Amino acid sequence: MIADQIVLANKEKKASYSQDKSSEKPVRSIVKSISWRVIGTLDTIIISWIITGTLTLAFSIGAVELVTKMVLYFFHERIWNNINWGK
Repeated sequence: MIADQIVLANKEKKASYSQDKSSEKPVRSIVKSISWRVIGTLDTIIISWIITGTLTLAFSIGAVELVTKMVLYFFHERIWNNINWGK
């Protein structure tokens, strides 16, 4: 009985591990890229504001950076999703 529980637990652990290795859907990558870019853009705006002293210029830099880096992150994420190393 205990041996059965150990064997069953090992099978469940292996099954959950194999599910973890499944690839993410593109919509998940999109949501992750948006949430990460919000954080990154706030950082860029603050740094730009400190350096330039102009809030308008800081927001302009942040707006451009938001779009370009979100697109770059999405493709970066999709490429890494196809790499099996470390999964």
